[in-house]
Amino acid sequence: MSGGSTELRRLAEEFWQWRTATQPDSYDDVTRVERPAGLLPDWSPDAIAARRRALAGFTQRHGDLKVAAEPVATRVDAALLGSALARVHWELDLLRGWRRNPCFYLDQALVPLYNLLLQPPPWPGTRGREIVTLLGHVPDVLEQARRNLTRHAAGPFAQYALRLLDTADEALGTAMTALDPFLPTARTEGFASATSAAQRALVGFRDWLREHLPTFKATISVGPEAFRYFLHHVALLPYSMRQLLDMGRQEYTRTAAAELVLRRRHRDLPEPPLFADTARQVERQRTDEQDVRAFLRREGIIDLPDDLRHYRNTPMPAYLEPLTWLGVPHYIASARRRGDDALRYVRPPRADLPYFHRIEAYDPRVGVVHEGVHAWQSALSWHHPEPLRRHYYDSVANEGIAFHAEELVLQAGLFDGTPTSALFVVNAMRLRALRVGVDIALAVGELTLEQAAARLAEQVPLDPGTAWEEAAFFAGHPGQGLSYLIGKIQIHGLLADTAQLQGEAFKLDSFMGRLWREGNVPIALQRWELLDDRSNLNAAERWGGNDGASAIGLAEVAAG
Repeated sequence: MSGGSTELRRLAEEFWQWRTATQPDSYDDVTRVERPAGLLPDWSPDAIAARRRALAGFTQRHGDLKVAAEPVATRVDAALLGSALARVHWELDLLRGWRRNPCFYLDQALVPLYNLLLQPPPWPGTRGREIVTLLGHVPDVLEQARRNLTRHAAGPFAQYALRLLDTADEALGTAMTALDPFLPTARTEGFASATSAAQRALVGFRDWLREHLPTFKATISVGPEAFRYFLHHVALLPYSMRQLLDMGRQEYTRTAAAELVLRRRHRDLPEPPLFADTARQVERQRTDEQDVRAFLRREGIIDLPDDLRHYRNTPMPAYLEPLTWLGVPHYIASARRRGDDALRYVRPPRADLPYFHRIEAYDPRVGVVHEGVHAWQSALSWHHPEPLRRHYYDSVANEGIAFHAEELVLQAGLFDGTPTSALFVVNAMRLRALRVGVDIALAVGELTLEQAAARLAEQVPLDPGTAWEEAAFFAGHPGQGLSYLIGKIQIHGLLADTAQLQGEAFKLDSFMGRLWREGNVPIALQRWELLDDRSNLNAAERWGGNDGASAIGLAEVAAG
């Protein structure tokens, strides 16, 4: 092992140890990390200053690496670590959720607790004590929020936080009451008092936001320059914002036309029955998950190892149901728990379930070919021989892989006997295309939260609750919305070029196996390593250094 690669591995190990302890929590499931035991969220001014000092040190060491003469794989790893450092800079100094977004502090205060609740039983005493500790820490996090948000918060984010906080204290109390029987020793250790303190803190934060709302700023956008940094330095995308918009529009019209034809073809299709109860959905999903794995193998798409963990539906516990506004109800586990099955907590089947949940109450395979793919891909990546590639970096590769899998199985015939499922998959393709323009428009200030939610509700259509969740999440996490489609498009290009280069030697299942194992690595870097083609990375660097990129005429975005 050369000196350059040795220093890179040492730096990466130290960085990821630090990053795991300091990464912000969020609603998303793919980004979750398992913290060191006893670690508490800290967004005090001293902690933020310490983050900046640590980032400066890591960045300096990264810049000093000597890897120009190393093999391509090592240079890819160095670029990968560079994108992780860029993400930290983006979060701290450009996106600045810790300074601008009150919802950020609901995540930091409560999502660590929610993540513990997502872990299935049994409930060891250590987890019970950690729950009590996290509950007791909620007032401290929300006090940090007041200090950091004063004079800097964005009013629309505060208004959405107030929507969530309207019943947050009641929801927390209901959840903890339901949890109490699972933690028989928790009450004597301060469980009840910690819950009450957390509830009072949520009410106090709600009152504080209402009082200070008139003083907050009107804008929620990060602006074109900051967003361009994310696109080209974090996500390593080789496209300008104009190109991204064009890609989203083209895909939207393509999928809208496809859906129109399908709906015409199946115009007399009756409304399909939902499962009679949760138990039947859970039982069917277990069979369906095995069938999908067999289908992938039989059709030569990907051959998943027999001992790879499973993706399961399981009934929603009473202690989790009131808190699902905090995150996707999906236990994805972690690299430390990579053998654990991934769990999707499901509600009883009924007609008024939200968009994604309702189709799964009819055909669980739709969830398997997206959330299940996340579960399988993450587990394959956690087994990667190179530790640097076991971590989440950006959503474009991960979400692109799951979205690409949906389209592959649709084309391969998985849903041929269930037109309702095929129609949903095509409609979801239209949703992912629509997200591109919404994401960019929110990031550059051409759409408000209300306008974005209305567009999603009307043009997909989405139920109002899901539309608002999506709009608020994408506004607070720019780049997430476009990741599905743009990642899929990049994968299509990589697949086609690999097949062209390899000719008759090309095997789809081998390509997909490698793609999923490398699923945390941006596609531009995968292309460099697999095809010795730096063109995507060169384009990302070129766009990232072009100060004129923000001159794009984005007024057209608002018109949709």
